[in-house]
This record gives sequence, structure tokens and C-alpha cells, in this order.
Amino acid sequence: MDTDDLSTETYTGVLIEAENFNHELTSEFGILAIDCKDDDEFLEASLNLIAEFKIFTKDDLDSIFLDNIPDLASVKKLLETITNNINNIRKTPQANRHYDFEDDDEE
Repeated sequence: MDTDDLSTETYTGVLIEAENFNHELTSEFGILAIDCKDDDEFLEASLNLIAEFKIFTKDDLDSIFLDNIPDLASVKKLLETITNNINNIRKTPQANRHYDFEDDDEE
């Protein structure tokens, strides 16, 4: 799937949140969408990626951030924010989320 296929809630809660922090982090999340079939699968993949990033040390950050490497504490704080966003999004069934690019047949 493409990131355009994500619900507005997911797009905002994960991708926009990451983008407001650093574009390179947004790319890491965006790549996940390619192998996901729907919104919930993307959220699960995002949580798995966050789990990987949470064990990073300061020295590992250059594998994500090419320029202007942020401090580890701010990265971990952002990851916690995105995790909280995901947990809130998951409370809403996919059918009740908002999609910008819905098929005309479904209207």
C-alpha cells in the first residue's frame, strides 16, 4: 500500500508527528507502508519499528539521521508520543476512521 492509503488519523498520528520532528524519521515510517495491506498492519509495523528504535544508543542514531542528529532523549520522547498516538488510533475500528482517498464505489 501507499501512505496515501492510510487513514487520516494514522497519517497524522505517525507520519506527520515524525515529520514535525525530522523528515528522515518520516521516511523510515513511510517505507513500512509498502509491505502493509491496511491501516492496522501499518500501525503494528510502526510499533515494531519503534521497539527497534527504542533500544538504539546515541551511536546508532546516525543510521536513521543523516544530518542534524538529534539527541537521544528527544528521539525517545517522540517515539513515546507516536506510540501513544498509535494506541489511541487503534481504539477506533478501521471502518470508523477517515480516508481521503476512498473509492467512489463505496460512497
